[in-house]
Amino acid sequence: MDKIGVLIVDDHPVVREGLRSFLQLQEDMEVVGEAADGVEALEKVGELVPDVVLIDLVMPRMDGITTIRQIGAISPSSRILVLTSFSEDEKVFPAIKAGAHGYLMKDIKPTELAKSIRSVYRGEPSLHPEIARKLMDQLAKGEGDAEERLTARETEVLLLIARGYSNKEIAAALQVSEKTVKTHVSNILQKLHLSDRTQAALYAVRQRIATDDSE
Repeated sequence: MDKIGVLIVDDHPVVREGLRSFLQLQEDMEVVGEAADGVEALEKVGELVPDVVLIDLVMPRMDGITTIRQIGAISPSSRILVLTSFSEDEKVFPAIKAGAHGYLMKDIKPTELAKSIRSVYRGEPSLHPEIARKLMDQLAKGEGDAEERLTARETEVLLLIARGYSNKEIAAALQVSEKTVKTHVSNILQKLHLSDRTQAALYAVRQRIATDDSE
């Protein structure tokens, strides 16, 4: 079985060591390298071409957002998952706009971290619950360019999609049938003029940052 190659980027050695120890226990993951700042991260990305880059935002020499932009140019196939202590809008939305495929807080449970790495590896966005709530609050206001406003339940489904949930997981979380979830997903795609659930997830993220130009 091919393993997911993960590059850990964080300026704290203890954090890197803890992440490495945990990820190496996952049968489907391999830590291919570590970097202590953005400059070193770019060197490692060019050398190793990791599947997933697990990156903090506040680092010496080059900040995380700038690093994320440059990773996309150096290795477009590498998925970027932010793991940080910062949940402020001025950090969250510029990071996603720069090319991050997911955004997690460092208080996340280890099992959820592993799940998120797998999700972004598959090309599915993954968001910390706190970030998802911010998006839900924004969408609930009816802001955006959707020609038809989503219902409250459709908004819930959309945000769960953005967090990487499958239809089965959404059904369990909302205590409805998978058939009902499929209907909601179909309605969401139709209303937002999107072709698939990945586009729907990215819409949920980018709709919030479309009017946020502060970087």
